[in-house]
Amino acid sequence: MYPIWEVPNLTAGIILALIATFHILPSHLSVSAMWFNIYVETKAYKENRPELLEFIKKYSLLLLIFSYVLGSLSGIGIWYAATVANPRGISGLIHNYVWGWATEWVFFIIEVTGIFIYYYTLGKVDRKTHLKIGWIFAIGSWPTMVIIVGILSFMLSPGKWPQTGSFFDGFFNQTYWSQLFMRTTLMFGISAAYAIAAATRLKNEEVRKFITKTASMWGLAGIILGSVLFLWYLKTLPAHPQELIAILAPKTLKMGMMGAAGLLVLYFIYANIKPLTIRLVPAILAIVVLFGGIFSTERMREMIRKPYIISQYMYSNQIIGKDIPAKGVSAETKIINERGILRVSPFVPQGLRDINETNLLQAGKMIALIECLSCHTLNESGLRPLPKMIKRVGLQEVETAQGFLDGLGEYPYMPTFAGTAMEKKALATYLVSLNKQ
Repeated sequence: MYPIWEVPNLTAGIILALIATFHILPSHLSVSAMWFNIYVETKAYKENRPELLEFIKKYSLLLLIFSYVLGSLSGIGIWYAATVANPRGISGLIHNYVWGWATEWVFFIIEVTGIFIYYYTLGKVDRKTHLKIGWIFAIGSWPTMVIIVGILSFMLSPGKWPQTGSFFDGFFNQTYWSQLFMRTTLMFGISAAYAIAAATRLKNEEVRKFITKTASMWGLAGIILGSVLFLWYLKTLPAHPQELIAILAPKTLKMGMMGAAGLLVLYFIYANIKPLTIRLVPAILAIVVLFGGIFSTERMREMIRKPYIISQYMYSNQIIGKDIPAKGVSAETKIINERGILRVSPFVPQGLRDINETNLLQAGKMIALIECLSCHTLNESGLRPLPKMIKRVGLQEVETAQGFLDGLGEYPYMPTFAGTAMEKKALATYLVSLNKQ
């Protein structure tokens, strides 16, 4: 394990989630926007409406800057945050799906070069050639989603991979198709919201009206059909995530998802009825609502994967908890229980590897940093703060805290404690100290 990334009041996972949620907007827009562009551009040529090309120019520039500048930067941010937040988790994914990512990057190159060629050749090459460039971009962008969904869904529902270790057994798992079709339809809702925002900057009212009404219909279809497919996705979830939704998912996240979908449906209906009344500020607010709905959905997806970062393989605290014979991987819990987490982890300070009465508290905090920090903060405020949890449970004695640690495996969303008896005492001592702060 690498040096621990401690984020006060939040967790490293939340930082990653915020970056990843933002990244969904430009990444899904990059896959869907060109389909809308092609539709509008084709209509402009067939109906001899060159004024529509003003929108094409503005929307393509928005796509270029937002998806391929900011989106690319946030993509790098995901890789950086994932590497420092959970290096062993990202390593596990790379070892299993490096060729999947390599394939995705090939299509990403088509996207990056395609948007520049499409934007800068508008009006400079013949119509037929320009539409072909758009079609190459649009068709080449969807495989990036096809591949990434396989890797993301593998983390929650690895299918037969734990038994076979097969690339495709993990990739085409039980939630793959439902998630792929759900994201594919919802991406048109994202492109519609941004198309309406781009249309607010048009001077020609007839063009603005046409784009807003057309985009609102695309948005309605995307949000409604995507919501229906989301219900299918829920039914394809394994039993354990469904159990966690029932007992763990807060009402705020559920309301965030349903509320965002409902507000967006109303927004698109209103935009279709009163297209010329939509200004930039309401259009931006709609995108903010979209972000809120995506964040709630992504938080829910992360939550129902617990206690794993890769289901049936690696716990959220980066400890491998299951044997994968097909990959030659053995669970680490046995050796950790024998030798101790402080001896197994390479970056633990030398003075804390051997526990005694003088360093008991400091060793306990180090164990909490290693085994608890991926989901909890160690300060009073923030996301799932350990001090508040300990006070709520009422742990006053070290022996009681040790018994609490023994029962962690009974909670379906927490990994069992891994470590020696002395390390359990050290962690219990530290947890009790939090109750006295």
